[in-house]
Amino acid sequence: MVGGVTGGAGTGGTGVETGGSPPSVRGYRPIADYALIGDAQSAALVASDGGIDWLCLPHIDSPAVLCRLLDARIGGFVAVRPAGDDPPTSRRRYLPNSNVLETTLTGAGGELRLTDAMPVAADDPTPLDGAWSGRGRHRVVRLVEATAGPVTAALAARLGFDFAATPARVEPVPGWGAIASDGDGRWLALFWPGDLWIDSAGEIRGTVRLAAGERAACVLAHAASEAEARELLASGFDRWVAEVAATDAAWRAWADRCLVAGPYADAMLRSALVLKLLTFEPTGALVAAPTTSLPETIGGVRNWDYRYCWLRDATFTLYAFLLLGDRGAARAFWAWVTRSCAGNAPDALQIMYGVHGERDLDERTLDHLAGYRDSRPVRVGNGAHGQRQLDVFGELLDAYWLYDRFCHECEVAPMAAPELLALLRGVADTIVEVWREPDQGIWEARNEPRHYVYSKVMCWVGLDRAVKLAERGPARFDGDVGRWATERDAIRADVLTHGYKPAVGAFTMAYDGEELDPAVLRLPLVGFLPAADPRMRATIELIRDRLGSDGLVRRYEAVADDGLPPGEGAFAICTFWLVDCLTALGEIDEARALFERMLGYASDLGLFGEEIDPATGTALGNYPQAFTHLALIDAGVDLTEALAGRPTTAGNAAHRAVEVRRARADRGDPVP
Repeated sequence: MVGGVTGGAGTGGTGVETGGSPPSVRGYRPIADYALIGDAQSAALVASDGGIDWLCLPHIDSPAVLCRLLDARIGGFVAVRPAGDDPPTSRRRYLPNSNVLETTLTGAGGELRLTDAMPVAADDPTPLDGAWSGRGRHRVVRLVEATAGPVTAALAARLGFDFAATPARVEPVPGWGAIASDGDGRWLALFWPGDLWIDSAGEIRGTVRLAAGERAACVLAHAASEAEARELLASGFDRWVAEVAATDAAWRAWADRCLVAGPYADAMLRSALVLKLLTFEPTGALVAAPTTSLPETIGGVRNWDYRYCWLRDATFTLYAFLLLGDRGAARAFWAWVTRSCAGNAPDALQIMYGVHGERDLDERTLDHLAGYRDSRPVRVGNGAHGQRQLDVFGELLDAYWLYDRFCHECEVAPMAAPELLALLRGVADTIVEVWREPDQGIWEARNEPRHYVYSKVMCWVGLDRAVKLAERGPARFDGDVGRWATERDAIRADVLTHGYKPAVGAFTMAYDGEELDPAVLRLPLVGFLPAADPRMRATIELIRDRLGSDGLVRRYEAVADDGLPPGEGAFAICTFWLVDCLTALGEIDEARALFERMLGYASDLGLFGEEIDPATGTALGNYPQAFTHLALIDAGVDLTEALAGRPTTAGNAAHRAVEVRRARADRGDPVP
C-alpha cells in the first residue's frame, strides 16, 4: 500500500490478474479505473465494469462518438455485462506483452469474459513498425465468452456524434445489430448477434444467451457509407476472432523487440506499450494523451485537449523509444516533422500540431457537456498552440542529435532529408536571435511572458547540439558554427548569473522571481551542470523538500502564478525527474525507494495519468499520459543501470541499445 493506492505497477506487462471494480461517483468511474486499447490511430477507454466510455473515430483527434467519460447523462457508451440488477464483480488484465484487454465479469446470472481490442491497420504486412501503409479498420472488437454458465450477456449502448451534440439515428438490423448515422454522411455499425431493441430513453439494449464455453462478439465500427456499415454487420464471427488474434500477435511481436531488462522491466514495457498506443501511425505524430478535459483537480478549470502532437512531448517520447530500441517510431516522426514544419520559417515553428500537421488548433468549449464529475469547461482545440515556448527549439535539436548518435552507434543511416537538416540549422540560427527574449515556458503559463530558466537552458542545449552535429559531419550540418558556440557560452553565463539565486540557494523558475520549478531538475539530465555541482545539488534538495508532498513533486509553489485559478495535483513526470537526479547523485537507495513508491500509484494495469492527488493517490488529468510513461522509462533505465553498477549518463541510449542487443545475442534470444 503506497500513498493510499494499491500498487500494481507492471501487472499489465506480465498478464497477472487484478481484481475489483470501484464504485462510480454520480455515474463517473475513477480515472484510473479505465484501461486503454487502441490501434495506433485512435484509442478507447474501457472501465472495469465492461463499459467503453471514450472513443473518437476514425482518428484520435476526431469528434468523440462515445463520451460518457465527460457527461454521464448524455455521453455515448457501449457496455456488455452479465444480465442482472446488481453490478458484477470484475477482474482484468492485459494479455501478456500486449494491448489486448481481458476483463472477467461475474454476476448473479453467471460469468463473462470480454476480450477487447482495436484491430491494427488492415493492409500492413508488419504493423506497428513505423512504416504504415494501410487504411486502418477503425473499430472496437469485443469477444464475449461465457466462462461459467449458461449466462445471458446484456448489451447497453448510447451512440452519438460530435461529443453527443448530434444524436444518432439508429436503425436496428434484426439478427445482426444496428446501424447509426448523423444524417449527413457519417455512419457507425454496431454488431450484436442476439436480440436488440431501442428502449424508451433512446438507448440500444440487447441480450444473447450463451452456454458455458460459447462465444459471441460485439463490434462498434466506423463506416464510410451505409453500404459499408451493412457489409460490416454481415461479417461472420470468425472475422472478429481473427482480427483480435492478429492484433494480439502484432503487439506481442512489437513488445518482443523492446530492449527492457532488470527489476522494472514489466513496468517499463507496459509504459512502452502505452506510448506506442499514442503513436499516430499514418503520419508518425506522437500525441500527448488520448483524451480531452480530464481535470487536473476535480471541479477545476484546468481541463485541456491533449490529443495533439507537442514537439516537446514527442521528442521526450522519441528518447524513450530509442532507449527501447525502436528506430521505426523515430524515422516516422522525423518524416512527420519534415512534412509539417520544414516548409515554414524556423521562427514560425509551433509548439504543437494536429496529427496530420494541422497548425490551426483553435480552442473552444463544449458547453453542452457537464465535464468529468462536473469539471467544466470541456475544451477541444488548444489555445497554447500559439504560444512562444523557447525550450522547444532546444528540444528539437537535442532529439535529432540523440537520434543521429543512436543511428551511428548502431551503424544504420539516420533519417536526414535535406529539408529537415535545413530546418534544424534554421532553428539553431533562430535560437541565436531569440534566446534573450521572454516566453511562456514549459508549463504554458497563460499570463505575461517571463525569462524562464528552463527555457534558457534548453536554448543552450539546442546550440550545444547544433555544434556537436556540425562537428560530427560538417558537410551534412553546416552553418555558422562559431556563432552558435559563442552564443551557447553566453547563454550558460547568463543562466549561471541570473538563474541561480544565492538568497534562495537554488536555480529558480524565472530570472525575476524566487519560485522553485521542478523543470530545472532536467539541468543535469541534459548535461548543463553535473548533479553533484553544489548549486545543482542544493536545487535538487530544495525542490524535494519544498515541492515534495509525501514523495510526490508538485509543479508549483503556492506563490506561483500561471494566469489560471490555483488547484492541481502533483505532476508525475516531475517526481520521475527527481528519481533521475537522485540516481545521478549516487543516492541510489533513495532513488529506488522513490521510484518504487511512484510505481505504487499506477492503476491495477500499470497506467498513469498526468497528475496524482497527493491526498488520495488518485489519478488526475488526461489519461493515460505520455509525459508520465516516458519519464518512467527514462528513470527506470538509469536506475536499472545504476543498480547494476554501470554508469548512467545523459544521452547513453545508443550505447545501451548496443549492449542489450549483444547480451541478447549471447543468450541466443531474438535480436531486433
